[in-house]
Amino acid sequence: MNDSRNLMLAIVLSLIVLVGWSVVGERLFPPAADTTITVQDGEVVDLPGPNDGAIDPGPDSPQELREVAEVLAETDRVRIETPALHGSINLTGGRIDDLTLERHVETLNGEDEIRLLTPRGTEQAYFADFGWTADGIEAPGADTAFTASSDTLTPESPVELSWTNPTGQTFIKRISVDENYLFSVDLRVENRSDNAVAVRPYALASRAEESRDRSFWTVHVGPMGVFDRAADYGVSYDDLTEDGIQRYSSTGGWIGFTDKYWLTAVIPDQDSRVDARMMQVPSGAFQTDFVARPVIVQPNNATTYSAQLFAGAKNKGLLDQYENQGITLLSKSIDWGWFEWFMRPIFDLLRIFFDWTGNFGVAIIMMTILVRAILYPVANKQFRSMAGMRRVQPKLKKLQERYKDDKQKLQQEMLKLYQEEKINPVAGCLPIFIQIPIFYALYKVLLVSVEMRHQPFALWLQDLSAPDPLTPVNLFGLLPFEPWGPIAIGILPILLGITMWLQFRLNPAPMDPMQKQIFGIMPWVLMFIMAPFAAGLQLYWVTSNILTIAQQKWLYHRYDLEKEGMGKPATPAKS
Repeated sequence: MNDSRNLMLAIVLSLIVLVGWSVVGERLFPPAADTTITVQDGEVVDLPGPNDGAIDPGPDSPQELREVAEVLAETDRVRIETPALHGSINLTGGRIDDLTLERHVETLNGEDEIRLLTPRGTEQAYFADFGWTADGIEAPGADTAFTASSDTLTPESPVELSWTNPTGQTFIKRISVDENYLFSVDLRVENRSDNAVAVRPYALASRAEESRDRSFWTVHVGPMGVFDRAADYGVSYDDLTEDGIQRYSSTGGWIGFTDKYWLTAVIPDQDSRVDARMMQVPSGAFQTDFVARPVIVQPNNATTYSAQLFAGAKNKGLLDQYENQGITLLSKSIDWGWFEWFMRPIFDLLRIFFDWTGNFGVAIIMMTILVRAILYPVANKQFRSMAGMRRVQPKLKKLQERYKDDKQKLQQEMLKLYQEEKINPVAGCLPIFIQIPIFYALYKVLLVSVEMRHQPFALWLQDLSAPDPLTPVNLFGLLPFEPWGPIAIGILPILLGITMWLQFRLNPAPMDPMQKQIFGIMPWVLMFIMAPFAAGLQLYWVTSNILTIAQQKWLYHRYDLEKEGMGKPATPAKS
């Protein structure tokens, strides 16, 4: 009766974990990258990208929303052509409002590049602007028609946009770009009038709607910035809607919008003091901006303020490079979380292995082998203790029978037995605790690193940042439906469950029947829990389980040989 009751309790607890995870897990742990591929008729095929579908009207448009190509054709533009970006600058207002990322596509095998910035009047309007405010004179605005010095901006050829007002002040935006994602903007004012004028340089990033990426407590998506050398992840889109303008004052730093993989940030001169804001404007759009201190420009004099714009992928190596060039904490746009000190080395190690092999799946396997090698001394002690536990199982059962009515005496006798046999019953827990930060670090790296996005391994595993798409639930793609969440059990989660079950089989059986039943069910519960996670994380766990099983078999065998050798009588010497 007790065994049946314990079994039912174990099943109920497992179901609570399984069902509860699907509800709570989405709130606590963001899912892997959106699935970019599926398996249909036994073949791997692309899924539609996130920009497919009908266009919904947005609040930021001054008129009815139109297609991007139509809006781009309405104004004169300067083309942007770099190895990493292409797009254009709108000469009406001088806004940078048309950017696509050359090195990144929407779907795994697709041709549509990621569109980061989009002109006003289109769906998901998103742009950056640099300019001036002024008192007593006319400063260029959103409808000002600038004159360009060239029709193309490249890393080798900067462009100057200029406009002169009726009172003799000329406003010049000199824009240059590097081979990656960094624009430099020199805001120059030339005063050819007879009076001194006061101007304040500003920069802003504006987006009509919230990001399509979701923000979680482990990954921040939305408005953010670095102010006085401290990153602020504490403001969400909802905060701007409900609480109004968020104001900051900072020397240097930056402010903008971060997505899961992309960043648009306006960056002031790092030695200047600026006032910065995050807000939702009356049109409903979200805006981040900074305004520099006022500058007095005397007659027949000029002043220049230097700012920058980062608009592109949050590639860790590039962000670190820009930091070394003087942009304060730009790499903090990647929300590493509390364990940043540990996750950065994990990523760097993966990157080294990737540079050697050219395959992130192989890099994950190599890292797993290295981790197991580093933990070998701890594992050796663990498996020695567990092998000893297996050997004393008969003695433990006798003690349980003898002292079944005296729990205190049973604990005393078991402790005495462990001391006599030199066994530490909790030694097996240490490697698990040591691996928890490694497991979490890899989980976070797979989640937030654009370098891992759309990275293939082999065969059907063509995106290590997305869940394993090959599942028997729909007969490996032969049935025309997509399984939901935890029931979309791929091959890797199945292997994870099997290898964990084999690992538990090698361990000494728990003395408590309830624990034994829970451990018997746990591998299959974890199989469901891990199904929605990134394939790269599943690959790490499966590889770690296989290496653990091999270590267990070998160390148990060696330990048993040692014990047998110690127990044999000495062979008498021949006379």
